[in-house]
Amino acid sequence: MVRSRDDEAVEFPGRLAALDSLLDHRVRLAICVLLSRYDRLSFARFKELTGETDGSLGAHLRRLEDAGYLQVKKEFVGRKPTSWYSLAPKGLAALAVHLGALTDLLSAAQG
Repeated sequence: MVRSRDDEAVEFPGRLAALDSLLDHRVRLAICVLLSRYDRLSFARFKELTGETDGSLGAHLRRLEDAGYLQVKKEFVGRKPTSWYSLAPKGLAALAVHLGALTDLLSAAQG
């Protein structure tokens, strides 16, 4: 079956709607992508990888945590408090949908 540009135009709003507004920001998207590859990462490691300030990174992590996308475990390593972040099932599912929608949009742009 040959698809027309009209068919693609009808599907375009659905592709846009599938994008997760919480993952629109590059830092929040990066956090989730990194956590999809690693079991957990510390605040300090995120800071190294993203180059964000403490305040900015903390705000992004808090938004993801408040949405149920991240889980945080606080513990002491030596005598220093350390926050460990992991991707919650809800966050993993949201990331998969978001990346799928981005892939669809990119495919439409190339098609």
